[in-house]
Amino acid sequence: MQGRYRYGPDAVGLYIVSAAATAADVLAPLVLAHWAGARDRRNGMAAIDVAPQFDSVATLEACGEVMRELLADQVYQTHLAARQRRQTVLIGYSDSSRESGMVASRLAAYQAQRALAAALNRAEEQHVIFFSRGGSIPRGGGRIDALLRAAPAESVSGVLRFTEQGEGISQNFGLRANAMRTLERAFNTLTLATLAVQRGVTVQEKPEYSEAAVQMAAVSRAAWRGLLDRPGFFEFFRAATPIDVIERMRIGAAQRRESQQAQNLEGVPAAAWVYAWSQSRHMLPGWYGAGAGLAAARAQYGMEVLRSAYAGWPFFQSLIDDIEAMLARADMEISACYDELAPAELAPIAATIRSEFTATCDLVGEVKGSTELLDSDRTLQRSIALRNPYVDPMNLMQVDLLRRWRAAGRSDPALLEALLASVTGIGLGLQTTG
Repeated sequence: MQGRYRYGPDAVGLYIVSAAATAADVLAPLVLAHWAGARDRRNGMAAIDVAPQFDSVATLEACGEVMRELLADQVYQTHLAARQRRQTVLIGYSDSSRESGMVASRLAAYQAQRALAAALNRAEEQHVIFFSRGGSIPRGGGRIDALLRAAPAESVSGVLRFTEQGEGISQNFGLRANAMRTLERAFNTLTLATLAVQRGVTVQEKPEYSEAAVQMAAVSRAAWRGLLDRPGFFEFFRAATPIDVIERMRIGAAQRRESQQAQNLEGVPAAAWVYAWSQSRHMLPGWYGAGAGLAAARAQYGMEVLRSAYAGWPFFQSLIDDIEAMLARADMEISACYDELAPAELAPIAATIRSEFTATCDLVGEVKGSTELLDSDRTLQRSIALRNPYVDPMNLMQVDLLRRWRAAGRSDPALLEALLASVTGIGLGLQTTG
């Protein structure tokens, strides 16, 4: 209240309830606001706009019911009436992607948007779906216009809100010309999508497309969990990536003291998780499990259905294109050097990753009808081809530094400084952070 009084009504924005799982989670901040005296003097209501954020697959799947229960609550209805009746809801990608893999995460987010729009439209509330995305593709990053094209038509409200993180800030908004191009693409897509909804000419996926996507997501999720729950995988992750260096970097949520290093996968921040796999060039969070999912969908529905879905369903097209981009950014030859840092008994895990990579590349090419990755995006293909030769030596140097630093008990400050510089250099070179 003091901030708004001093700097204006827009000084304090949404009160975001992260990991919201029930209607009570959203109502709790209103109670706290009343206790703290943060009330509007004109009507006595809490002077905050509460926005639930649904992160995990479970909360994304249940978000429609949560919002229906919340909007049926008379206390919350009174609060909305005092706050101009606009409800904002955030769709998160990071937790669901790490928990269930990118395919299941994307489908859960897509279905959540549809469920939320249905609940909010039924209650006749103005609504804004806010994309809470990270900087990398596995965490919902990438071009915002592609994200809008892939959204269900009924979720389009004519308002655009999204977060921008990591290298996306400098790439998309660092220069005035880039910022203008990014915003022009985003608002052009939003305008066309809104107009299509108003005219009733939106693209609706065929039932077989949805069924194939559900099958793909389920098998992909099982493959992803099979890898993460495999004995020794956490040890492989810590050995085959520079996560122990990233934990010592001063980068927001990933900053940790040595005594606070993660003891399991759940303890690794989502940004650090993706960043570590990009440093080792595995790019694992962006594609693993997709090959198994595509193989299962092809076996049940046939390749022609998948090709037709890619041609006629923007969501599926965006998903396949993003998987292809992550496959193209990966480098199994470089990642093999990191794999050698892991104990010999964990070599089968590396072999499993390599096998899934090959299968996923083949199936993505089959769906798109292409022979090489990114044949349909020559600009990105050329960019990766030109950039990688300059980054490869830094990766090889980093592998050597990791081996020496760990052999010295992680106590050599000079080696650590060199490793920190290598992490920064590789991140800038690949233009992929968390």
